[in-house]
Amino acid sequence: MEKAIDRRAARTRRSLHKALIALIVRKNYEAITIQDIIDEADIGKSTFYAHFTGKEDLLRGSFEALRNGLTEARLSASAKTGPRKRKPLAFSLAVFEHACGYRPVYRALVGGRGGAVAINEIRRVLSDMVSHELRAYSGQNAVSRDLALEFVVSTFLTVLTWLLMRKQKLTPSQADQMFRQLVINGMGSSLAASS
Repeated sequence: MEKAIDRRAARTRRSLHKALIALIVRKNYEAITIQDIIDEADIGKSTFYAHFTGKEDLLRGSFEALRNGLTEARLSASAKTGPRKRKPLAFSLAVFEHACGYRPVYRALVGGRGGAVAINEIRRVLSDMVSHELRAYSGQNAVSRDLALEFVVSTFLTVLTWLLMRKQKLTPSQADQMFRQLVINGMGSSLAASS
């Protein structure tokens, strides 16, 4: 009986997450109400509050699902390349692919309609992933790990936003190459190549 309840709870949570995402694509996050969400998901208000404290809690929960999916994609990519061929910041291609697969959702979230909560949650997910990766490359470096973390995450968010807001679509691989050029090779090599 407990498994049936767990499945039902998981199904309800998924329904609420899908409803929120569908609403974010159609309208401004700040304008979305709990009533909008429960109407979209076709559930009652008490059911909503049995699972979440409010729409920000629901949005944060959506990012936990994102984190799990991206972690699986990163681990899968690492398993394919093996530990010796593992490239630095291997998370990036998986995130660009995910973002392009859900372009309208990411565009709404990153482009401003998702609100500050969404940007902070995306930053938190990325920070956890990058922090994990930077540990593997720790060594004698003049740059503090905190600064490197902030630089990589901020650069990634900039490239992601640029990618999603462009009218001309680039592939995830093209965006990943640009991100890697900026972060790993630095601006010096980018500027030298263009002169």
